[in-house]
Amino acid sequence: MMTPQDAWERLLVGNRRYAAVQQIYPRQTMYHRQMLLDGQTPIAAILSCSDSRVPAELIFDQGLGDLFIVRTAGHAVDELVLASLEYAVFALRVPLIVIMGHAYCGALTAVVKGDALPGHLPHLAQHLEPALASVDRQAHDAVDQAIHANSCFTMRQLCEKSQILRDAHDKGDLALVAAYYDLNTGHVEILEWF
Repeated sequence: MMTPQDAWERLLVGNRRYAAVQQIYPRQTMYHRQMLLDGQTPIAAILSCSDSRVPAELIFDQGLGDLFIVRTAGHAVDELVLASLEYAVFALRVPLIVIMGHAYCGALTAVVKGDALPGHLPHLAQHLEPALASVDRQAHDAVDQAIHANSCFTMRQLCEKSQILRDAHDKGDLALVAAYYDLNTGHVEILEWF
């Protein structure tokens, strides 16, 4: 059984390879694909933005069966997202959930700017708005503040809303990490560990 710290270290090592353009593309062979037919044992669950520039398997240089991925715009959380992460912890026993915000997030940029949003986008904005209470929307770095605040807020929100996640954390079987992915450098950094 992998510890949360071991899982994070493996992700960081993979991210260092990715940022240095020295990927090894592990566990991506036909043999490994066949080995996964009997089940999966991912080392972490990643909640990240749907942004096409933020593919977690590539950013952490991981392979098939390594990561349980949940993606929504701005990594907004609803009941389905929460249930998906609970499944990863309860059924798959992942020891780590990474909530990964990223530079240049379009969803958070729109919410910070107060843009008029059509269709169902106001519903997305309503999910993201509570995380931005501490953000100075007039500051030159307001969007970056919002991205960081949203990752940390989401991390806390997951444990507040889920007894399954809270119990696993309290037993020491689960850690949650709020993180930030820099599109310019390719590096992922910790914002907060819980």
